[in-house]
Amino acid sequence: MTQALSPAQIVRSGLCIGCGACVSGTDAAMEWDDYSQLKPTGPGTHQCSKDFARLCPFSPEATNEDQIAAARFPEAPHHDARLGRYTSCHVGAVAEAPFRERGSSGGMVSWVAAELMRRGEIDGVLHVHPGKPGEPFFGYRISRNEDELLAGARSRYHPIHLAEVLDQVRATPGRYAVVGIPCFIKAVHLARAQDAVLAERITHMLGLFCGHMKSARFVQSFAWQLGADHDRVRAVEYRLKDANRPANWYTAHLTLDDGSTVQNEWFHLADGDWGAGYFQNSACNFCDDVVAETADVSFGDAWVEPYSSDGRGTNVVVVRAPLIQQIIDEGRAEGRLDLQQVDADFVADTQAAGFRQRREGLAYRLTWAKRGIRPVKRVAPQAKGIGWRRKLVYRTRAAISRGSHRMAWLAVRTARPQLYLGWARRAYAVYEGLTYDRGRFAPLFSRIERAAGRRPQGKGS
Repeated sequence: MTQALSPAQIVRSGLCIGCGACVSGTDAAMEWDDYSQLKPTGPGTHQCSKDFARLCPFSPEATNEDQIAAARFPEAPHHDARLGRYTSCHVGAVAEAPFRERGSSGGMVSWVAAELMRRGEIDGVLHVHPGKPGEPFFGYRISRNEDELLAGARSRYHPIHLAEVLDQVRATPGRYAVVGIPCFIKAVHLARAQDAVLAERITHMLGLFCGHMKSARFVQSFAWQLGADHDRVRAVEYRLKDANRPANWYTAHLTLDDGSTVQNEWFHLADGDWGAGYFQNSACNFCDDVVAETADVSFGDAWVEPYSSDGRGTNVVVVRAPLIQQIIDEGRAEGRLDLQQVDADFVADTQAAGFRQRREGLAYRLTWAKRGIRPVKRVAPQAKGIGWRRKLVYRTRAAISRGSHRMAWLAVRTARPQLYLGWARRAYAVYEGLTYDRGRFAPLFSRIERAAGRRPQGKGS
């Protein structure tokens, strides 16, 4: 029997990712909470609904990724526990200008979307654009030509929601593609299952590999560390591209209201290690989809050598839908795409840290006590067989995620950025000691490890 759930219950349980699917077509809205994350507010958010239980991507009653993919890609010849169903996998980039140059990585996302437009398969693309003056830094918009599409290229690690663009799709006939991270693509599938208009009009899904969602406080932290007034920031680049530098050397770049800019590499920032989980949305702790398994095609960065050192950017691509496979095959044959076919292991290796977090880490987190709604995942709860050090990594990462929201909130309220920055550096010293065998806490961990090694068999972790 379907459990009656409300958006407010999902929010209280820490399972709301802020996708906005639940408020689209209603009198509710998406608004910023105290931690600069988007949450549903207004009429109806406290009302329980069977429809909502099947609509929220983190609801325990929602159709899972395996079920969605089985229905959408019944003829996909391959299946992998990490990638889901697929037809082929590739590594490379777009050879046709200007897609690679304009994108954060190899330009494949924009190229496939543009090709769908050129072929008359779609009339518009729902994807994230920089905001206009007076708006949030980023938001979903609908692009209807290649210039608009390229204006929305590049990575955006910022909260956004789908509510308004889904309303626009309902209001404007046509065929649309949507670009999104795994949980957003899943949310669109769930919305299509309940809304015949969306099902007819949203015809293609382009997925992005995802590590986790950040809060808007990440930009605030950039401003603090780059010596800028956050209120004067007008544009944000999370990954300033430079063909002469390795692709994995991220550079934060802010444009201020007078046109001046400030920038620095992420590895100089107190919270610049992505894996540590600063400002992570709590729902991301309960996600088991790294590669957007329900998308017609998924795109990620090739974080293995020699590709990660190529500053021009390189994609890995997982294809599931026959039309996308045809488009990519023709693009390769025409020399418009520079892609080489690879296997599932290659793709998984490029996202190794993400799979550890969403498989072993998720299994361990599911054993922790949790208030409110307990998620139902494709990964079974399991703590046995995980070493004490890895358990500490997952515990520390979760503590950093929670603590970063609270400390940044306090820093903003007191106008004392150093409260957050000092805490962030100390927290990272602990995390670094656990994960990299260096840092000032490394000798302590070494002593613990030696002591653990002397324990009688069957004791400890």
